[in-house]
Amino acid sequence: MRRFVLPLLLISMFILVACSTKTAVPEQTASQPAPVSDAAPTQTNELTRTDEQGAIVFVITPLNLGTPADTLEFDVSMNTHSVDLSMDLAQLATLSTDAGLTVQASKWDATPGGHHVSGKLIFPSIQDTKSILEGASKLTLTIINVDATSRIFEWELK
Repeated sequence: MRRFVLPLLLISMFILVACSTKTAVPEQTASQPAPVSDAAPTQTNELTRTDEQGAIVFVITPLNLGTPADTLEFDVSMNTHSVDLSMDLAQLATLSTDAGLTVQASKWDATPGGHHVSGKLIFPSIQDTKSILEGASKLTLTIINVDATSRIFEWELK
């Protein structure tokens, strides 16, 4: 019996250490902005932004920047090994432009909970009868208080 206890204990400790180890990352690791044109992108990943602060990795891709309707939608993926992802991102996310407009997210369309969550973060594209993208050259998505004070994702607009 003792012959099995030590190997089992060592394997369990290895798994726990591997799942809980944090990699040191800079304070802000969102990838650099890429220009957005009115045409639909041929590669989604050129618009994808990643933030690896804390224990959660965020991957965000705008879905309709080139052809916004009543809403602007972002595909959001969150992955972690140690944090419950049951929060409502709509309450924690804002979208702003360099033209001075800011809107709160209107919906987080995802099944919350667990350690791997994907969904759509939806914002109104019109504020006070004006498109929030009108006159803007930069779009900033900010998410606060999700295992980091703030996560900032930026896109250059054409």
